Amino acid sequence: MPYQPAKLLRLHFTERDRYRGKPLHEAVVEKCRELKIAGATVFRGLEGYGGAAEIHRSHLVRRDLPIVIQIVDSAENVQRLLPVVEEMMEEGLIAVSDVEVLRIQKAADAGKV
Repeated sequence: MPYQPAKLLRLHFTERDRYRGKPLHEAVVEKCRELKIAGATVFRGLEGYGGAAEIHRSHLVRRDLPIVIQIVDSAENVQRLLPVVEEMMEEGLIAVSDVEVLRIQKAADAGKV
């Protein structure tokens, strides 16, 4: 199987970021499903900082861990999604990279005895 060109979209923000009262990461994943984006994965970091150099980590009183959402899809779908997520984010970082992907889907019962 040949590798196919694609785009990797990474969104960086924190747990306390919201969109219309909902955690931003949940809202972004829902929007990706609505727009039929191939997939999105949310990662919660242990610690990090961004442009303001404010450390984001777990606190006793509040949670402020860094969040990264990774999305891999065609260039066309990522371009369609970008303005939507830009509008949803109040602050953070969006990174777009060229990648090559190989989709693996083996039959569920292949090789079973």
